[in-house]
Amino acid sequence: MAVGIFDSGLGGLTVLEAAQRRLPEVDFLYLGDSAHAPYGVRDADDVFNLTVASVQRLWDGGCDLVILACNTASAAALRRMQEGGLPKGKRVLGVFVPLIEALTERQWGDNSPPREVAVKHVALFATPATVASRAFQRELAFRAIGVDVEAQACGGVVDAIEDGDMILAEALVRSHVDALKRKMPNPQAAVLGCTHYPLMQQTFQDALGPDVTVFSQADLVAESLADYLERHPNMMGTGAAGYLTTGDARRVSDRATQFLRREIRFQAA
Repeated sequence: MAVGIFDSGLGGLTVLEAAQRRLPEVDFLYLGDSAHAPYGVRDADDVFNLTVASVQRLWDGGCDLVILACNTASAAALRRMQEGGLPKGKRVLGVFVPLIEALTERQWGDNSPPREVAVKHVALFATPATVASRAFQRELAFRAIGVDVEAQACGGVVDAIEDGDMILAEALVRSHVDALKRKMPNPQAAVLGCTHYPLMQQTFQDALGPDVTVFSQADLVAESLADYLERHPNMMGTGAAGYLTTGDARRVSDRATQFLRREIRFQAA
């Protein structure tokens, strides 16, 4: 019985790997929409339509619960999908809330009114589409008051990672951190608001300095998922585990194997 994990490309594999470590007894069906990646440069309606189609594919595959392991999809599509009404017995969860709960030191699922928190200055690194949506700031405002967020759109980083050009990715990360620090010289915390970015976490940390706490999503989402499944054991679904892609399965498999440093074999979605 599989839980669905969706991403625009390979970035969600960081969430998948963390979830597999945390929940070894759970099967996962991963879908990467590599044919249309990256999402971070698309407009909100385009991202919404692509996300809905991919989530429907996972539902059709027997996954009653789908995790949007893509910040751009979470920003542009999640709330719209939920407000539009989901099919009976189906759920879609995003990746922002677990990150914000950790940042604001809340227990999973704590929906109490917003309150003062220790962190006052937060740097957000994300795709241009996620930054433009202001979804992170909106979700944060539901939980905390008095927090200054400075967002930096990290153009080019996802493309470099997907292409396997880590030297370019590192150079771009350092450039984006420099740009952020010109606007917010002394952030207390930094949020890596893209599931590709954990692969560059050390580069972000080195560029930001040791006094900045870097929040990365993979382990936080995995822990939140474990808590959710404990409270909703009926959401396991009936699907089989596997890896699906809308792109070239052989090329995506090769990239994924490099990505996780273990053999991964994708099939056409």
